[in-house]
Amino acid sequence: MRDDEWAGRRAEAVRVQAERLRARQDAEHTRAEDMLRRFTAAAHAAKLEPEPLVVRGYGGRGTARTGLRGWYLRVDRSAAVSTDGGFYVLTAPLNLLDRVRGTRPEPARPPLTLGAGGKDGESVPLADALERLLPGWQDG
Repeated sequence: MRDDEWAGRRAEAVRVQAERLRARQDAEHTRAEDMLRRFTAAAHAAKLEPEPLVVRGYGGRGTARTGLRGWYLRVDRSAAVSTDGGFYVLTAPLNLLDRVRGTRPEPARPPLTLGAGGKDGESVPLADALERLLPGWQDG
């Protein structure tokens, strides 16, 4: 096999693997988004009181209001679901203006495992985080 043939086959294999990874990630995000939609409906039905969501600066450097209301998914308050089912990562680099005026984080596609790839003990399945907020929410 010539070098250019081998390189072409290798490039195709890499492309196929990347497509498969994107498809798996998209399926995971879709399942997590559905779970958050069902949770927010259950939370509203159970009259679970949302709270104002706040962004914390990297390294604990200050906070900023967001104008969003919802429920924190992690004990460290680094991720939350808004009352409309949006998923938010609530850590960001904050400047003085952000701290004074507030900030509006962009919703992100949610993972099925919060903190995956982090240190031991820092990851938690999304389903467990939601169950902690509203025990039995999936039963109703």
